Amino acid sequence: MPSLPEPIATLIAALHKLPGIGPRSAERLALHLVQTDVEAVKQLAQALLDARGKVQLCGTCGALTERQPCALCDDPRRDGSLICLVERPVDILSIEKAGTFHGKYHVLGGKISPLNGVEPEDLRIAELEARLAREPVQEVIIALGTDVEGDATSFYLAKRLAKRGLKVSRIAHGLPAGSGLEYADEVTLSHALEGRREMPS
Repeated sequence: MPSLPEPIATLIAALHKLPGIGPRSAERLALHLVQTDVEAVKQLAQALLDARGKVQLCGTCGALTERQPCALCDDPRRDGSLICLVERPVDILSIEKAGTFHGKYHVLGGKISPLNGVEPEDLRIAELEARLAREPVQEVIIALGTDVEGDATSFYLAKRLAKRGLKVSRIAHGLPAGSGLEYADEVTLSHALEGRREMPS
């Protein structure tokens, strides 16, 4: 069986690094791209470069945005007394699809995981505390997954934030254990937010 030309093999390897793209999918995509009209490939390449170059993290909440602050932080209709803590910017998209949360967000940028070298100071906790000092926040909702790291991070934050006299709650466990928010449907997320409960400090 003849081997693929080196540029195609390199493209397959690059596509295989993307999340959710297995070796067969990477090969199919690569073969499709090298046989597609050159202008379509250029448009795809330009779209990738534009997205990577123009999209940034909101300096306030950490959401994906083109402008500072992001549209969610800048929206006067959102409830500034509620902040929902999430692990990653894509988690905001999942919650927004549910359509039941109308407060603001804060992206932690990960979860505490000593085995992977992630300590509390590696997360955006200091930025959160700075926001709590200047914004009229009354409740912080912790919306992290229910895996070991998510639980550890949630309990750490509950203790740390309780010292400020805030109500600290966590979304109800309507999410599958051991998975993240991106795998939950809108109804499950909606029930999880509505069924949140205050965490003991």
